[in-house]
Amino acid sequence: MRELVERAIDACGVVGDGAAPRPHRSRRSVTVHIGESPLGWLRAHGKVDARQFEAGERLRADYEMAALAPRVTMQWAARVDGGASGLDPTLAQIAAKRRFDAAMAALGGGLRDVAWRVVCAGEGLPVAERALGWPQRAGRLVLTLALDRLGDHYGLG
Repeated sequence: MRELVERAIDACGVVGDGAAPRPHRSRRSVTVHIGESPLGWLRAHGKVDARQFEAGERLRADYEMAALAPRVTMQWAARVDGGASGLDPTLAQIAAKRRFDAAMAALGGGLRDVAWRVVCAGEGLPVAERALGWPQRAGRLVLTLALDRLGDHYGLG
């Protein structure tokens, strides 16, 4: 199910946190699908190709399987019936962590920052650019280079 919310945007097109816009700014808003990742948005708008998207999704899947994100809720007990996977959950997590580390090493220092921020942490490109001190619209170029290198690492055609 799509979760749509209205978000205020400022004069530069930066999406706010949903709070009411300040009186001195324009009262423009945009409808945002909060369940969509920044990488999914880039794919849907033709900013990254299918190979780049697949590479990013593989990195994100390993990041999530390795449970590298900070926890915000209780960790529930593992299933006692063994679950559906053939691997022990701990072994699957370790294997995902190794794949994630290998992919990040393949990216190198200049590309791993933007790949992690956008693909794994779910930051939008404008937020990532500001956090990295980059000029506007530089993030997309660097992200596409990172996704191309990830595609090479994963052997995607």
